Amino acid sequence: MICGENLEYYDTGHEFTCVECGNMETGYVNCSRGHYVCDSCHGERSFETVKKMISDSKDENPFEIAERIINEAQLPMLGCEHAWIAGGALLAALRNHGSLNLDEGDLEEVLMRTRRQAVGAYCGLTGVCGIAPAIGSVYSVILGAACPKNEETSATMKVVSEVIHAISEEAGPCCCKNFVFTALEAACRNAGRYLNTTLDYEADFICSFSDRHPHGCRRELCRFYDPIDE
Repeated sequence: MICGENLEYYDTGHEFTCVECGNMETGYVNCSRGHYVCDSCHGERSFETVKKMISDSKDENPFEIAERIINEAQLPMLGCEHAWIAGGALLAALRNHGSLNLDEGDLEEVLMRTRRQAVGAYCGLTGVCGIAPAIGSVYSVILGAACPKNEETSATMKVVSEVIHAISEEAGPCCCKNFVFTALEAACRNAGRYLNTTLDYEADFICSFSDRHPHGCRRELCRFYDPIDE
């Protein structure tokens, strides 16, 4: 993010000072030169760009919204920005579809909730990729899920569990771009059951980022891999 050197991942928390804001926090990833960016500053520059692209979208296909942002927003290969894309693309597609009464406030709520739970490297540290709660935030906002509620919260959790299962089948090493489209497929499959609306779309994403993966692309093990691109 800062100098382009490889990232180092730690099994236990270390105290780091953020090179952006100077605050100290416990973290699990920094670069080999010692640069560290805190969770608050991480992705700060790209958040408004992603938010605007989602907000301005008129498309009803969440996969096309997500792919356009991934291709045009100049994001890092891996990072929590992908959680914003997944949740935002789904909410925007449902909004544009018109069958649900959704507005800009709903989009902002989804992105705010996602930012609170999508934290770098936690896909491995806790087993929950930030893209899963991003999809969950969309269902929660629409259904009105909350701790005291029964069916709404249960439905949201069931969708999130399906998302986690789906992306777990695509891990090793983790790939945020794969996870975006895999999660959106699970989200679309459940729209009819829980949201009483239909998003009849499947991912036809062809990846052009395989050479950028810092941990090594899964290549033929990934269904979005394009050998011609290499």
